[in-house]
Amino acid sequence: MPISHGDQLFGLVQSLTKAEKRNFRLYARRIQGESDAKFLQLFDLLEKQKEFHEEALLRKMKGANKSQFSNLKRHLYQHILTSLRLLEMGKREEIQVREWMDYADILYGKGLYLQALKLLSKAKTLAISMNHDLLHLEIVEFEKTD
Repeated sequence: MPISHGDQLFGLVQSLTKAEKRNFRLYARRIQGESDAKFLQLFDLLEKQKEFHEEALLRKMKGANKSQFSNLKRHLYQHILTSLRLLEMGKREEIQVREWMDYADILYGKGLYLQALKLLSKAKTLAISMNHDLLHLEIVEFEKTD
C-alpha cells in the first residue's frame, strides 16, 4: 500500500478518536511486547503535531534515518488500519463475514476443503441474515470453486 505523502498518515492519525488512539496503543504494545517500537514513537510524535512537519519528526525520532522513515510510515499506517479493523469487527458484521471468507480461502489453499466449506456456510448464513446480497453472491461464487 504506497503512502507517497506523510500528509495521508498525519491525516489518519489526526482523524482518530481518543478511544481509537488508546486502542491502537494497546494493540501496538500487545504485538511489540514491552520494547519501545519505532512506529509507536512515530505515532506519538504525529499525534502531538498540529501540522505535518517531516523534518521535525526526523529530528525527534531516535535511531531512524531518512531512508528508514518512509518504511516506518508505511508500517505505522498498516498497523493503524489493522487496529481499526479489529476495533470495528464487533460493530460491523460485514467485516466478520469477510474475515471468515479470508480464512476459508486460506484453508482452501491448504487443501482443507471441508473446513473451508464450514466457514463459508457460517459466512453465508450471516450474510443472508443481514440481507447483504453482494456478500452472499461472493460466497456462492467462492463455493463454486470448491
